[in-house]
Amino acid sequence: MKATQGTRSGRWLRLAASAWMGFAFLTGWSGLTAPWLEFMPGEGPGQGRRIVLISGDEEYRSEEAMPMLGQLLALRHGFQCTVLFAIDPATGVIDPNRLDNIPGLEQLDRADLMIVFTRFRELPDEQMRHIHAYLESGRPVIGIRPSVVAFRNRPESAYFRYSSNNRTGPWAGGFGQRVLGSTWISHHGRHGRESTRGVPVETERHHPILRGVGPMWGPTDVYTIREPIPDEGRVLVRGVVLSGMHPEDPPAPKATMPLAWTKVYPAPGGRARVFMTTMGASQDFLDESFRRMVVNACYWAVGLEDRIPARNDVRFVTPYHPTPFGFNRFVKGLRPRDLAERMGGAILGEARR
Repeated sequence: MKATQGTRSGRWLRLAASAWMGFAFLTGWSGLTAPWLEFMPGEGPGQGRRIVLISGDEEYRSEEAMPMLGQLLALRHGFQCTVLFAIDPATGVIDPNRLDNIPGLEQLDRADLMIVFTRFRELPDEQMRHIHAYLESGRPVIGIRPSVVAFRNRPESAYFRYSSNNRTGPWAGGFGQRVLGSTWISHHGRHGRESTRGVPVETERHHPILRGVGPMWGPTDVYTIREPIPDEGRVLVRGVVLSGMHPEDPPAPKATMPLAWTKVYPAPGGRARVFMTTMGASQDFLDESFRRMVVNACYWAVGLEDRIPARNDVRFVTPYHPTPFGFNRFVKGLRPRDLAERMGGAILGEARR
């Protein structure tokens, strides 16, 4: 049975690769610069629902975490997943330092869930309009780590409201504050010297997002978050600052902070479900409980909370070896096609074992 499932997964990825090449031909992108990944769904409760995962940050390796998560959600849980990247249009390579280009955002027009893992993006209005339309529709949103400052739109942009530099009016704090529930304040833990233990809130243990989720650890530090979280915010996990960079290090003498929460975003098209976690660098996803929390949150966001089992399957589909966080530490010269070939080959190899 395992081999059969692996063979099916490999077939789906070959179909997806054909779709990328077809899209590249139709839109003028060359085969070497296909700008995003598609993971077609395997079996699972998510069938019929589409998730768009948006990467684009300079520090926390979203370009590594989002393909892994998209592959996991597709092949183990049945969602159709599209992964977008910050792309250098001249070369077609993934470049997190390129702030003004994330091709493929029109995929949001038919998405059921948007996962945002970006930082200080200065996207042109032609790209931002798809994010704006998605948010106005009242569809659900998941934010990860630096997405409290996801966008830094220029004042002349029609979408300046979403900018982290927006300091006045009802959109003060931009997308982070208004949609996710917090904008950037500070590092509560010492960045790179104090890590994080996430502890589920005991009174929220019944929440479906916490089903099968225990304490979690990650090398990224705790963010400062003001409470209460607005718009019906419910804190599910609190962040404990540890005195060092190992999971067994003792707590530092600092107050705990909200680490993961839910809220609503009251949009014109409806009351969007929102889940936010300030943990989430690529290395943080090595923690099984953290990974399970995010996968559970995807089920909850699209209304599938009744389908979350006691212990959701969050095994990696292909080997995952994330790069440590830090500026300019991303893998240079990598294209989405390279990821597609690498991840597809690994899945076929797994089927042969």
